[in-house]
This record gives sequence, structure tokens and C-alpha cells, in this order.
Amino acid sequence: MAIEVGAKLEGKVTGITHFGAFVDLSGGVTGLVHISEIADNYVKDVKDHLKLDDIVTVKVINVDKDGKIGLSIKQAIDRPEGSVPPQRERSGDRPGGFNRPGGGDRGPGGGFNRPGGGGGGGRPFNKAGGGKPAYGKPSFEDKVSRFLKDSEERMSSLKKNTESKRGGRGAKRV
Repeated sequence: MAIEVGAKLEGKVTGITHFGAFVDLSGGVTGLVHISEIADNYVKDVKDHLKLDDIVTVKVINVDKDGKIGLSIKQAIDRPEGSVPPQRERSGDRPGGFNRPGGGDRGPGGGFNRPGGGGGGGRPFNKAGGGKPAYGKPSFEDKVSRFLKDSEERMSSLKKNTESKRGGRGAKRV
């Protein structure tokens, strides 16, 4: 039996790995269902969705020259015309994801929309205030100068400690 791309077949799960499942189609022909082709939603562990000896319907999505067969379970599901498969969770909705004020959606300017942040995610500035933010927080220049000062202090402290341990620049050894 010739395996053609696009064909829907039934097979038996013969092996499960962390990256997918091997399915015996017929006559000793085996293909791989990659973990990303098992279900429409996120699959963390293949064993949560498939077990050995399960009978599954798969769609052949590719056949390599060397005989490797790529299969998909999620593409084998018949959906009514015009229906859209369920989407994966957005990172802002997931535990441990980036939950930002404003839902984490990108605004028209490419930045994140934050409350009171304007259209592009920027800060409101007081025109009469000489470039200072309207709500009394330090400006960018203030932050940079504070960072440079702190950085120089840390570097001098670090150099002082390492030179004394190595005995460089005339430091006395203890």
C-alpha cells in the first residue's frame, strides 16, 4: 500500500517518546506524530493524550525520501467548513506568563498599552515642566546619571577588593 500525503488512515500507537508518538499504519509501516501535531491545545506530555495500543486516525502530512512518514492527529479531525481550530493560550493568560497592566496587548505604536500611558505606551510629559514626567518621577537622564554613579562606585569597590587579595599595585600582603 502506497502512503500518500493528505491520506487519512487509522493506526495503532506502538511507541511514545517525549517528542511524539510512533503509529503503526499497516504492513509494518510506521510514522511519527510529532508532539505539536497531537492536539490543538498545548501538549506538555504525550502520555496525557495517548497510550500504547490506542487506535488513532491520522493524516499523512509528509513522506521523506528516506522513508520517514510525518503524521498529524489534529489535522485528521474533520471540522465544518469555515470553523477555526481552538487557539493556544496567550502568554498573558498563562500562569507564569507576562501578566502586564492593560492585558499585555501590543498597542498601535508597538509598545504595551498601560493605564494612563497614551497610545504608544509612552509616558505623559508636562510641556511646561522642561521634559520632566507630569507625575513627579525622575526623568530618563536622572535615572542614567544615578545608574552611572552607582556603577562607578561598585566598580571601584570591586577593584579595591580584588587588588588587595591579589597583592597588586603595592598593596601589602597579609
